[in-house]
Amino acid sequence: MSSQIAPATLEGWYALHQVFSTDWTSLRALIRQHRMEIGEEARALWSTLAGGGEGDEGGWSAAFRLIGGGGDWMFVHFRRSLDELADVQLRLRDSTLGELLRLEYDYLSVTEAGLYHATAQAAAEAKPGSDEYKRQIDEAKAAELASAHVRTRLFPQVPQGMKYVSFYPMSKRRAVGANWYTLPVDERSRLMREHGMTGRTFAGRVFQVITGSVGLDDWEWGVTLFARDPLEFKRIVTEMRYDEASALYGEFGQFFTGIRFAPEAWPGLLGGSGAER
Repeated sequence: MSSQIAPATLEGWYALHQVFSTDWTSLRALIRQHRMEIGEEARALWSTLAGGGEGDEGGWSAAFRLIGGGGDWMFVHFRRSLDELADVQLRLRDSTLGELLRLEYDYLSVTEAGLYHATAQAAAEAKPGSDEYKRQIDEAKAAELASAHVRTRLFPQVPQGMKYVSFYPMSKRRAVGANWYTLPVDERSRLMREHGMTGRTFAGRVFQVITGSVGLDDWEWGVTLFARDPLEFKRIVTEMRYDEASALYGEFGQFFTGIRFAPEAWPGLLGGSGAER
C-alpha cells in the first residue's frame, strides 16, 4: 500500500545542537589573569571549530548567546561524520571553557532533503521495492544531488549578516484521525509541497536548515532558522502553522533563540566586564 511507503531522503552533514548554562559563580571567583587565559583559549578553540575541516564541505561550528531558553549558550556544529561530531563534543568538554559550562539540552540529527514528490511519482509508476522503483528513486537522488539548491540544504552555509538564530525540534502527529504515517505518499507529497511553498516566500529573509533525527534523537526533525531580523522568525512560523501539514500534523518542542557570538569576543566576555555580572 502506498500509505506504507517512507519517502526517499538525501543526507548531508551530521548536526549537533548543544545548550549550556554558565557557572558564573566559579568564573567570578577566578583572578582576572586566569579569566583572560580562559578567554584566549576559548577564542583559539572557536576559531578552529568555526572552520570545521578540510575544504568547503568540512562543516562548521558557531556559538550563539541565548535569550531565554533555559541557558546562556547554544553551540551549533555541522560535520561530515558522526565520528567528527563526537571529536568536537569531546574537545569542548575537555577545554577549560567546558569546565565552566553545564549541558542543559542537546539534539543530534543530520541535514536532510525529503524526496516526497519523487517517491510518490515512482510509486505511481512502479511497484514499491521493485527494481524499476529503485531505479527511479536512484535517478531522482542523483538529479537532486546535482542541484545547487539541494546541496545548500545538505551542506548549509549561512548568508552573511544573518546573526540571529531560532531552533526547535518537531515531529509528525500520530493521533487517531490525524496520523501522518497512515497518509498515502501522494497526499504527504502534496502537503509538504504546499508547506515548502510557504517557506519559499521568505527566501532572502530567512535561511532554513532542516535536519532529520529519526533513530538519532527523541524528536523526528530539527528546524534551524537564521535571519537578519529576529521578527522574521515569528512571521515565518506563524505563516507555516496555518499550512495543513503543520495545523493537523505538527508537534513542536522547545524553541531556542540567540545571537551569533564571534570567536574573538570570548576574551572580552570571560576576562572583562562580561564576567562581572
